[in-house]
Amino acid sequence: MQVKRKVVLFIATSLDGYIAAKDESLEWLFKVEGEGDNGFAEFYGTTDTVLMGKKTYDWVKKHEPNEFPYALKACYVFTRTPRNNTEEVQFVHGDIPAFVDQLKTREGKNIWLVGGGQLLHSFLENDLVDELIVTVAPAVLGGGIPLFPEGKYQLELRLKGMRRFNQFVELHYEVKRGLEK
Repeated sequence: MQVKRKVVLFIATSLDGYIAAKDESLEWLFKVEGEGDNGFAEFYGTTDTVLMGKKTYDWVKKHEPNEFPYALKACYVFTRTPRNNTEEVQFVHGDIPAFVDQLKTREGKNIWLVGGGQLLHSFLENDLVDELIVTVAPAVLGGGIPLFPEGKYQLELRLKGMRRFNQFVELHYEVKRGLEK
């Protein structure tokens, strides 16, 4: 039996659980003193596929206008409105669980779920996330875009590891399924 690839959420959050401020800013995140790239390159090397929502894609294009940062990976952008594919990304419109299941059966490395909040919500409700690597920043925002929006899902997790990158703390969890619970 072929082992399926994993969908891994790799994301940073404030201590109070927000991935961006109310104005979608990440300035608070860049003010925190980290260590090197806080484990990003190591994680990035374990993936060959990137998934993100349209709002996250638009944010990346706005803030990285000269060079798409995921150009060397297969990149899929989920959108409610059909769009034409580009050299950088393939737009996905339709049955998310069927698409992700098909991706997971292909040969390859892990699949990175970049974000954002709406796409993560859909992935959680459809039980599509296998691991979560959440880096907590010592900042309290008091509001913004939540990491875990309210929804019809519950996860049982097993801690795989934790690391410290100066002021950041990385928590690595695996989603428990079936007999593991």
